Amino acid sequence: MRIAVVSDTHLPRGSRRLPDACLRELERADLILHAGDFTARTVLDQLRAFAPAEGVHGNMDDADLRAMLPEHRIVEVGDLRIGMVHDPGPRAGRAARLVALFPGCDLVVYGHTHLPELVTHAGVQLLNPGSPTERRRAPTHTMATVVTEGGGLDTNICSL
Repeated sequence: MRIAVVSDTHLPRGSRRLPDACLRELERADLILHAGDFTARTVLDQLRAFAPAEGVHGNMDDADLRAMLPEHRIVEVGDLRIGMVHDPGPRAGRAARLVALFPGCDLVVYGHTHLPELVTHAGVQLLNPGSPTERRRAPTHTMATVVTEGGGLDTNICSL
């Protein structure tokens, strides 16, 4: 299974749109995960036109999204468990905190910082896909892909 992972799209906003490279990854995806700050429900609807999409709400999301999406959740993909949350809290102690928040998960996806990151802590992959539209302090716009094979994860951050 191929999973496209995005966060912090902050759409719609002026003429901003998802980059073509991001759209190509979404077209290839079997599942899309969004770690919050869509901003408007129309973004979730647009993602679901590509593939099934799951997400959590972020601090910038409208009331409609906050009502329909949880603050954190676990998505099961075959035998794999993927935890999702938007705001991971302070950097100090983040890895241990995320692993404790999602016991039994193989991967934890978070957003909010706009800084892409892929680390492993206590055998759990922790992934922030960055943002495909608003890089802030990150060097480039990014997203991530996860390919599940035989119970394993091949996780990559993609510069767009």
